[in-house]
Amino acid sequence: MISFRTSLINLVGFYLIFFEDYIGCVDTVRQLPSPSIIHLKAISHKQSLSVSWLVNSSSFTGDIYEIQISRTENYSVIYSRNLSLISVDSDEYTWTWTSDLPLECVDHSVRIRHFYNQSVPTPWCDWKTNHGAQAKVKTMIFPLQQVMREHTSAMFCCVPPKGVNITSMILNNNEYPLISIGAGVKAIAVANLTIPTAIIKRLSLSCNDATGKMSYAWNFISFPPQKPRNLSCTTSDMTTVICTWDSGRERDPNDHNKQTYTVRIENSDQAPITCQRSSCTFPAVPQLEEYNISLVVKDQLGEETGSYSFNISDRVFPVVEVNKVSPGSTHTTVSWIVLGNLTQLNLLCQVITDPDSTTELRCNNASGLCQVKLEHLLPNTRYSTSVRCSVHGRLWGDWTQPISFITFPSVTLDVWRRIKQLPDPMSRQVTLLWTPHVPGSLVTLNILGYVVQWSQEGQNWTEWKDSRQTQAQVSIDLGQYDFSVQAVLHTGSSIPAHITIPQGDDGEILPVKKRLSSSTAAGFNLSWVEQDSATCGYTVEWCILGETVPCTLQWLKVPEGNNTLFLPAEHFKAGCRYTFKIYGCTENGHRLLEVQTGYSQELKFVQSPSLVEPFQSTVSSVTLEWSYDEDDPAHSAFITGYLVTAQAVGSGTLPGHPANLFNVSVADPRRKSVTIEGLQQNQEYAFSVSALTKEGPGQPTNITIRTRTNYSAHLAKILSPILLVLGCIILLWPQRKILKSVLKEIFTYPTGMNIKTPEFDGFLHEMGELLQSQKVEECSCCDIEILNTRPLLDETTALRDAEPMNTLPDPGSQPSPSALSLSCEPLQAEYCPQSVPVFWDRTTLQQTCISNSNYVNTMEEDLSEAQQVMITYIKTSLESSQSSGIV
Repeated sequence: MISFRTSLINLVGFYLIFFEDYIGCVDTVRQLPSPSIIHLKAISHKQSLSVSWLVNSSSFTGDIYEIQISRTENYSVIYSRNLSLISVDSDEYTWTWTSDLPLECVDHSVRIRHFYNQSVPTPWCDWKTNHGAQAKVKTMIFPLQQVMREHTSAMFCCVPPKGVNITSMILNNNEYPLISIGAGVKAIAVANLTIPTAIIKRLSLSCNDATGKMSYAWNFISFPPQKPRNLSCTTSDMTTVICTWDSGRERDPNDHNKQTYTVRIENSDQAPITCQRSSCTFPAVPQLEEYNISLVVKDQLGEETGSYSFNISDRVFPVVEVNKVSPGSTHTTVSWIVLGNLTQLNLLCQVITDPDSTTELRCNNASGLCQVKLEHLLPNTRYSTSVRCSVHGRLWGDWTQPISFITFPSVTLDVWRRIKQLPDPMSRQVTLLWTPHVPGSLVTLNILGYVVQWSQEGQNWTEWKDSRQTQAQVSIDLGQYDFSVQAVLHTGSSIPAHITIPQGDDGEILPVKKRLSSSTAAGFNLSWVEQDSATCGYTVEWCILGETVPCTLQWLKVPEGNNTLFLPAEHFKAGCRYTFKIYGCTENGHRLLEVQTGYSQELKFVQSPSLVEPFQSTVSSVTLEWSYDEDDPAHSAFITGYLVTAQAVGSGTLPGHPANLFNVSVADPRRKSVTIEGLQQNQEYAFSVSALTKEGPGQPTNITIRTRTNYSAHLAKILSPILLVLGCIILLWPQRKILKSVLKEIFTYPTGMNIKTPEFDGFLHEMGELLQSQKVEECSCCDIEILNTRPLLDETTALRDAEPMNTLPDPGSQPSPSALSLSCEPLQAEYCPQSVPVFWDRTTLQQTCISNSNYVNTMEEDLSEAQQVMITYIKTSLESSQSSGIV
C-alpha cells in the first residue's frame, strides 16, 4: 500500500513537471503533496534525533529534501540542510541529527519538504516534536549521569519549575555565564572537557534558583575505545587458542566507561566470544586450519575493530615443564615434559646452562618426556638451566623458570687427632677425627664411606668407616706414624687428607699457659708467639671444660705466617670455660705451643663457699674460715677473691646503717679466712661469704653468730655505785646526829595535826573531774588576790554557809556581812589559768574573799602554843606586807 502511494505521488509530480511550461505558475502548495515523517526517535545518551520518512527507492535522478530543526514551543529554527538521495535500498529513509544541547532541555521539532525535479518544493510537512523535560517541583539538570567524551565541548542546562528563575550554574566550583534557551531554561557551554584528577572521574554541576534552592547532578568524563594493536593468536596444545593484543591507553579503575571485548571467528559459525581486556581464550574449531578473526572493542563512547588471520599449525607455542635435574660431579641430566598433544609435530628444544652453553635437540618422544645430559661441567659449581621448545623452529615457546643446581664437589677432608697416653708407657691411643669440607655449598653429600690408612716404617694398615662415622681410634707405639683419610663417593673418591703423629718424647718443652680476658662479649681474640719451626701453619683446638660428658673436640687450621685468630661469640656459650690449645705444624707432626683458658662472657652467679666450723669469736671480733675450689673449671667465671659482710641484727639495730654493717674484701682467691674487728659485745651478726668474679659477687653463704659478753665491764658498772655509797657513808658518819634530826623534821608530821584524808581525797577527785572537763584555751593574765583574815579565828564563817565560788553575785545586791567581815587585798601576779576569768565591776564587788574557816579553826585547835605563835607571826607579816604595798 505504501509503495502504491509513493508511485502515485511520483506520477502526479511528473505530470505537473511535464505541463509546467504550458500552465505557467502553479500554486505548488495546493497541488504538490508534502512528505510525511513516519518516525521521530530521540537517543538521549547520544543527544541525537532519528528521523524517518518515505522515499522513492526507484528514482534515477535523485531526490532532494530540505530538513529544518527548531527548538522551543516557538519553533525557532536552529538547523537547516538540503539532503540529496541518489539511490536508496528501501522505501523508508532514516536520517540522524546530533544536538549540542541535551534533548531533555527543551522541545525539538523537525519538518521536511521535497524538491521535485530538484527544483520544485513541496509544502512543509507538519512539525514533528520531541518534547523536553518538564520540571514540576525541583529543578532538573541535563545531561544527568552520562559518560561524556574528553576534549570535546558540551552544553549543560537547568530546567526549573514553571515560574522559577535560574540565577547561576556552577561546574566543578567554577561559575559559567548563563545562556537563555527559552521558558526559563538556562544553559552553559563548556569547552574542552578533561578527565578530573580525583579518584572518581566525574563533573559536579549545581543550579541555583531565585528561591534559594540548589540542585545537583553528576556526569563522568572518559575517552573512547582505541583500535587494538599487535593482535596475535597462538596455541600450546592445538586444542585451545589464546589471542592477545595491546589495548592501548590504560584506564583508571574507577572509570565508569566500561568496555567490552568480543572476538568473532568470521569464517566459522561459532558464537561471539566475550574476552578480557587484553587476552581471549577460546577452543579451536575442529578441522579448521585457517582462522579469520575480528576483535570488537565497544563502550558508551564508540567502538573499534581489529582483525587477524593465521594458520593454527604455524602458531604452536609449546609449553614446557622441567621434570628433574640430576647433577653429578662434571655433568647433569635434565628432563622435561612438553604439555599438550604435540608428539605428531616436529618438536625442536633448546636447553641452556647458564653461564656457558646451549644445547639443542629434537624431541619426538610419544610420551612427551624429553631428556638430555649436559657434559663438561665444573665440580662444586652452581649452575642454572632453562628449557624451551618450538614446532619446526618457527615459534619458540617461553623459557622455563631457571632451576639452580650444584655439581658434586671434589670432597676435601679436614683431619685432626687426639693423643692419649695408655697405662702401658710404650703405648698411645690416637683418636683420628675428620670433617667433610665442601667449599661454597650447603648440600649434604652422598658419601658412601671413608677409608682410613696409617703406616710406619713400610707397614700399612687400612680400616673402613661408614658415612655416619667421622672418627677412628687406633693404638700405636711411641714411634712416628702417617695417617690418611679418603672419602668414597658415588662418582669416585676424594683426595686423601694426611696428618703425622709425632714420636712420644718425654723431654717435650712444656707449653706456655695464659688466661684470656673476656673484656667484650664479641668472642675470643687469640694470639700467640710465632714459631719458626711451624713450617705448615698452626692448629687451634678447644673444648668446654667442666662438663660431665666430654665435649666434641673442635679445631681450626691457621695458615703459615698468621699468629692471630678471632672466634665469634655466637659459637660459644656464655659462662663456660674454654681451653684453647695451640699447636705448631712441623714436618714431624704437631707440637703443643700454648694453652690459653678463658670465657666468651663471664657470669657472676658462681657457687657459694662452704664455711668451716667451729667459728672463733671474741667480744669485738669474729674469725670465719671457708673451703672453696677456686680452680674448678665448672665455674661460670674466674674467681678473683671473696666478699665477707657482717650485719648487726636485733630489735635495737637499724638495717643498713653504716655503724651496723661491715664489708671485708679478700683479693687473694687462695686465702680462705678473715677476721672482722670492731664488733659490739654480746651482739648477733648475720655473716655472708660469697666468691667474687669480674662481674661481681656470686651466691652467698649465710650464718648468724653472737659475739662474747664482756663481764669485766659489767662488774665495773655494778661496783661503781656501791663504792660511791660506801664513800658517802664514811664521809657523813661523823655528822650522823645532825643529819638524823634534819631528816626527822622533814619526814615527820606535826604533833596534833589532823588531816581528813577521805574528805581530801574526795576534794581531789572532784577537782580532777572539773579540770578534765575544762577546755584548754589561750593563757590570759589575771589578778590573784591573797586573802588576809582580820577577825579572830573563832569568828570565821564556814565555807559551806557562803555562796559558791563559781556563782557570781548580783551586781545590784549588797555584800553579806560575813563577806564584809573579810578583807581581801589584790595581789598582782602573772598567772595563766585554764580559762579566761570574768571581771566584775569594781564598784559593785571590790574584793573577792575566799576562806576555809573549818580548816583554820581546826588548825588553831589542834596546834600547840608554839605553832599558834608561829601562825600569828605569819599573819602579822602578811598584814604588814599588805599595808606597805608589797605584792
